[in-house]
Amino acid sequence: MRTALHAEWTKLRTSPATIWLLLAAVTLTAGVSAAAAATIPCKTAACLGDPAQISLTGVQLGQAVVVILAVLAVSGEHATGMIRTSLTAVPRRSTLLAAKAVAVTGVTMVTATVAVGTSVLAGRLLLPGSGYTAAHGFTPLSPTDGPTLRAAGGSMLYLCLIALLAVGVATVVRDTGASIGVMLALLYLVPIVTQALTDPDWKRHLQQATPTAGLAIQATRHLDTVAIPPWHGLAVLAAWAAGALLAAAVLIRTRDT
Repeated sequence: MRTALHAEWTKLRTSPATIWLLLAAVTLTAGVSAAAAATIPCKTAACLGDPAQISLTGVQLGQAVVVILAVLAVSGEHATGMIRTSLTAVPRRSTLLAAKAVAVTGVTMVTATVAVGTSVLAGRLLLPGSGYTAAHGFTPLSPTDGPTLRAAGGSMLYLCLIALLAVGVATVVRDTGASIGVMLALLYLVPIVTQALTDPDWKRHLQQATPTAGLAIQATRHLDTVAIPPWHGLAVLAAWAAGALLAAAVLIRTRDT
């Protein structure tokens, strides 16, 4: 396992796309979060804004870059035929899959830590200018505050689980474009369709069952209005990731390449 993990880390580290994708993930996540903190107003004490959630808005865009990184780590080898070399070097296919998953998750966690930390800092600096002040019943955003820490740490775990889900999907699908398409549909198209539903019960049930239920971890206020409790939402995403990896583990052992 150690040799396989070292090989996968070397592939990620030496790929020209990796550094640019990581920088894009941090920039987009922090940039969108800062823009949201600067533009979403709180004009009265009765405003329903959630400072932590607003400051982490960029995670919804940054996850797309994480998906691309994770998919390329898997399907890129199928496109070039390098998967045969990898399987020759690591005959135990489950070990190869595990090494890829660990390497991608490790890189994603480091990136998520920087992106989320920067987003929270931007929120702390910019939210008061948007009206989230003591006069309106808000305290300065702080990572030492329990709910904020949960939202920030949960967002990091969310991005890592998205990466694992993408690794599983890419292993099953194998085609880069199709894998990215499936992931983006799950993360963006399905929530749009869900919002279009007129039946509130169906809407709530679908919101509780999709991978983006994991974003509930960012909610720190008005939790009674959220479709699913924060940790339950993250557990739903973890189940999606586990299911995708299980399917990947089965298929990678039964296919020719």
